[in-house]
Amino acid sequence: MATKSKDNKYFEAVGRRKTSVARVRIFNSTAADSGIFINEKSVDEYFKTPEQRKIVGDALATLKAEGKYRISAKLSGGGTHSQSEALRHGISRAFLKIEPEWRKSLKMEGFLKRDPREKERRKFGLKKARKAPQWAKR
Repeated sequence: MATKSKDNKYFEAVGRRKTSVARVRIFNSTAADSGIFINEKSVDEYFKTPEQRKIVGDALATLKAEGKYRISAKLSGGGTHSQSEALRHGISRAFLKIEPEWRKSLKMEGFLKRDPREKERRKFGLKKARKAPQWAKR
């Protein structure tokens, strides 16, 4: 969905992982105002570990698009690791709206697949999802 915002055209997409949701907007920009901003913080402020920052930048590195776009994202839910993966998923989906031919390279890296693994719910009579209390014969 491309819309106008203060005469800036942007492309929007949603990325998900576990219970994390990332709403991503990608703006065309100059090198001066490019970067990734999450909940109005820079990526370095929001994600403390280099591993999580690398996960976020993986889609940009695959397309060799570092410094060409300004990315704004709203993240909610989950932990920081699943948020970084949700953000990568959202960035990848938004890039498809900019250039559909990038699909092949993003798909080969696995960035377009929504990871379906979620925590299984706890069942009554059990301690966790599948762990049963110790059984005693007598």
